[in-house]
Amino acid sequence: MLYNSGLLFNTYNLYIMEAPVKHYKFINSRTDNIIYYYSLDSTLGPGECREKLEAIKAQVATNIGVFLDTVYWEEIKDED
Repeated sequence: MLYNSGLLFNTYNLYIMEAPVKHYKFINSRTDNIIYYYSLDSTLGPGECREKLEAIKAQVATNIGVFLDTVYWEEIKDED
């Protein structure tokens, strides 16, 4: 139990709702090294998701100094 400003809070009943996310890795195709990780809200449509990933891909390629076609992205799947 927490006591704060005259209010009593039960910490077990306090939940933080987070939007589900999908995780992606960006890979340098010449070296097969993972060069960047990124997460997106999974409620985005396929078009919005692809648009955001392509924008991040361009930023990553620019930041590491490689051609845009050298970088690609893949979704990271849980292997449970």
